[in-house]
Amino acid sequence: MKIRLLVLSLAIGLNIMNAQKRKLPVDTVVTTQHNVMINGNPINYTAKTGTQPVWDKSGKPIASLHYTYYTKNNVKDRASRPLLISFNGGPGSASVWMHLAYTGPRILKIDDEGYPVQPYGVNQNPYSVLDVTDIVYVNPANTGYSRTIPETGKEVNRETFFGINADIKYLAEWLNTFVTRNNRWRSPKYIIGESYGGTRVMGLSLALQNQQWMYLNGVIMVSPADYKVIRRGGPVSDAMNLPYYTATAWHHKQLPSELQQKDLLDILPEAEEFTLNSLIPALSKGGFIDGAEKNAVAKKMAYYSGLSEKEILDQNLVVPTGYFWKHILKDKGYTTGRLDSRYLGIDRQSFGERPDYNAELTSWLHSFTPAINYYLQEELNFKTDIKYNMFGPVHPWNNEKDNTRDDLRQAMAQNPYLNVLVQSGYYDGATTYFNAKYTMWQVDPSGRMKDRFEFKGYRSGHMMYLRKEDLKKANDDIRTFIQRTLSNGKSAKY
Repeated sequence: MKIRLLVLSLAIGLNIMNAQKRKLPVDTVVTTQHNVMINGNPINYTAKTGTQPVWDKSGKPIASLHYTYYTKNNVKDRASRPLLISFNGGPGSASVWMHLAYTGPRILKIDDEGYPVQPYGVNQNPYSVLDVTDIVYVNPANTGYSRTIPETGKEVNRETFFGINADIKYLAEWLNTFVTRNNRWRSPKYIIGESYGGTRVMGLSLALQNQQWMYLNGVIMVSPADYKVIRRGGPVSDAMNLPYYTATAWHHKQLPSELQQKDLLDILPEAEEFTLNSLIPALSKGGFIDGAEKNAVAKKMAYYSGLSEKEILDQNLVVPTGYFWKHILKDKGYTTGRLDSRYLGIDRQSFGERPDYNAELTSWLHSFTPAINYYLQEELNFKTDIKYNMFGPVHPWNNEKDNTRDDLRQAMAQNPYLNVLVQSGYYDGATTYFNAKYTMWQVDPSGRMKDRFEFKGYRSGHMMYLRKEDLKKANDDIRTFIQRTLSNGKSAKY
């Protein structure tokens, strides 16, 4: 009986210890030292990874956000050194993607086109922008190691965290604390967001200025998701997909030979011009379009998409992206990826409206998940038993009252220093490059600030940096953007 009680007591004790281990400290940090070669130059740097609270109005912690902060060592004047604040999207995505594959000092082991390589792990990133800016990667609530307090239950006020405006509000407050703790108020500041993160940083640009009195030098949107286009439907939203179809069909050699023999960047302007000046007006006419015009438009759509005129007419000129991914390579037995249409999948049957799975996302999770878990635990020495949420439980997500596009306009109007860089992959079918251009065009209807916008396109998908050639090019574009938009002593005035 005593032995049974002893065993039971040990089991209970172990369970208590395990339960304690699975809860991160609300406020903690681990500091490590590292080095990396960037563009042939040795860089010594400090990595701080830890948690910082989100407080309610009474000062009670209601969430703890996990972050990783990189600073270059031996910097004489930290005040003049830029700070880049990095978010991914989702909503519900951890900051792992850009952290471990784009701008950070370490990148996951993949081949030159972005496919998984075993054994999993990380390499040095010879193209990181850490040579010109310090970087902090932030995981919003319930992503990565970040958690609400408590993690679940009725006590959690989900309206505080899980919606466009709520997300922007609490993150702006959190960033105020982070900048204060790390003495970065004097530094030039940039925020970068990928996918939904594009919406997030558009909103943060104004929230940081008007709620926290924190002014930025730049906003960088990577494959931005603009829900004012994506989720509204209608002629503009439907038509905007065509240039992406052109790019993907060109990549897979499905276009007519007249187009296929040209370079991608020579044919995309044609598809864009047709989209703006012919397809949008045609779709605007709906069922009242003249039959001859409808047939002519369908013929041109087929020319630029690789689909047949019949397929296009059967869908009244509106071809859903799911249908395109499922059917563009149907005769070859493959589907194409959603976020990066260079990736191929195999479905159970060729019939259907959309692919069975996202070929690109399964490939990415294949390599990112083991890499980030290894990297944080073994190289950054952040030990924990809690699960790293690649995608966290943040839904339902409140998308109402999305004014982020105009938020960015107001922030730019109020702040003459503020500039915008938009980066997109031509083979991204989720947040297409042409949608990103359209968003950029729509931010400032006056056109008075258009010289402060810059667009860069890449021959890859949503995470264009996974392709080695674009990893270098895209980081160089950020590096150039930061160096170009530093004030260098000039006054902020018109």
